[in-house]
Amino acid sequence: MDPIAKGKLAVESLKSFVNNSLSNKEPWQIVTMTTGAVLASVWFFDFINQDESVPSRLKKTVFRLARKIPAVARRIDSEMSNMRKTFEDEVRHRNEKIDYITNLPESGKNREEILKQVNAYLELGDYDWKKGYVSGTVYFHNPELIELLTEVYGLASYTNPLHPDVFPGVCKMEAEVVRIAANLFHGSPSACGTMTTGGTESILMACKAYRDYAKFERGIKHPEIVLPKTAHPAFDKAALYFGMRIKHVPVDPATTKVNIRAMKNSISKNTCMLVGSVPNFPYGTMDDIEAIAELGRRYNIPVHVDACLGGFVIVFMQKAGYKLPPFDFSVPGVTSISADTHKYGFAPKGSSVVLYSEPKYRHHQFTVTTDWPGGVYGSPCVSGSRAGGIIAACWATMMYFGLDGYVEATKKIVSTTKKIEEGLRKMKGIFVFGTADTSVVAIGSNDFHIYRLSDAITKRGWNINALQFPPGMHLCVTYMHTAEGVAERFLSDIQEELEKILKEPVKEVGGKFAVYGMSQSVPDRSIVGDFTRCFLDSMYYTPSQPNGTANSKSVV
Repeated sequence: MDPIAKGKLAVESLKSFVNNSLSNKEPWQIVTMTTGAVLASVWFFDFINQDESVPSRLKKTVFRLARKIPAVARRIDSEMSNMRKTFEDEVRHRNEKIDYITNLPESGKNREEILKQVNAYLELGDYDWKKGYVSGTVYFHNPELIELLTEVYGLASYTNPLHPDVFPGVCKMEAEVVRIAANLFHGSPSACGTMTTGGTESILMACKAYRDYAKFERGIKHPEIVLPKTAHPAFDKAALYFGMRIKHVPVDPATTKVNIRAMKNSISKNTCMLVGSVPNFPYGTMDDIEAIAELGRRYNIPVHVDACLGGFVIVFMQKAGYKLPPFDFSVPGVTSISADTHKYGFAPKGSSVVLYSEPKYRHHQFTVTTDWPGGVYGSPCVSGSRAGGIIAACWATMMYFGLDGYVEATKKIVSTTKKIEEGLRKMKGIFVFGTADTSVVAIGSNDFHIYRLSDAITKRGWNINALQFPPGMHLCVTYMHTAEGVAERFLSDIQEELEKILKEPVKEVGGKFAVYGMSQSVPDRSIVGDFTRCFLDSMYYTPSQPNGTANSKSVV
């Protein structure tokens, strides 16, 4: 019997079976069974096609139910209370030199009083970032530049690019910053973009643009972002804000670069953007942008390069004498780039750029409302009103450094990074994650818990970033680290603490890093999330005052 005849026979057999099975059923029973089967099928399809995998949701359900057990709930509440107290105690310790002001003073203070109090506030803290004891955070410090930018910001402090007819000069400065950045990243004359308030907003805007591009130009109803697990959490934030889905792709454990095969396998009909980092924040390594862009071209998917951290290092590295694989608009298939001018662009905090290869993508970043009684409203990014002073200060910073200034700074930063990396690789008991491509060096250990080293050098005054999954720590090298003796001091402190630790390698982690280490072992990540919310709450701590009063005496 040929296959077609077999198929017809099977269909007839199935029809006969169904008819015989339902022959003694009432019509209403058949309708009810059919409706129930359809609804069950829809529910099951929705269940297996949610953002999270079935095992992940089942695990969360188990943990959620477990937290309802009285004994477990009491234990968690007790730990949360202790954690909240720990965070608040740290805030009180950092701010104990100055009383809190929680009510407006009866009369306004004069200039001298205000400046004295501001200076006292700015001196709070345990880390000397001006002498290079801090990883990242502040990327350049020069009194001459600060004086210039203070004056520039003051001149433009009341300007607002939301009103281009009133403040055309500020809009011109923004356009020039964007064009300068686009040219540095080898954009064509069609390349475009906007300034934003920082890397997170730049990433948010790219995700919003590609979500809408996928929806209106490609008919994708459930857009997905495919990105390395090392990509910045701003992409997860964008997915939460914009109703998108995330697919995290593993990285190669040796190189810490995204696994291209795994990225290819993660692509689906709903993929609206692919992401690569140059470099990523945890390890400072660069994803293979050429390979990612090739996937983008093959499947007609936009590719975003996140250069927020090191963007204004990598664009100058070739002129500084360092070779890098292609990573920008010179790579066919790269359609957008985010880069922070307030990091290695050395501009004041609150400035970044998001760039596109073509205006069609930027158009989907814009928000336009045409039917509002107040008139037609258009906004390029999240904010409506924006600080013209920040735009002017960013523009002024670029004018201050010029190409030669940035290239010289890049030489110092990258050479210092390589010097530190070379020194760390010679030390016993630790290893370097991947290769420090730009300005970040990350280390771990197979011989002891690396957080012991983090804790030890913190006590020596260093503020270092802790990593997890696997545990590690990194130093983000800034211009302050290029000062004479800073790199040597860091390597010497690491070596001295290593020698102490390796005498007792199995000793447990102590101090605040014990809490951080513990958080990695907690299977219920919602508890870790609650701890994090407690930490964020502590940032807004002010002491309780009876009858709503507060001590507002001047700083001594």
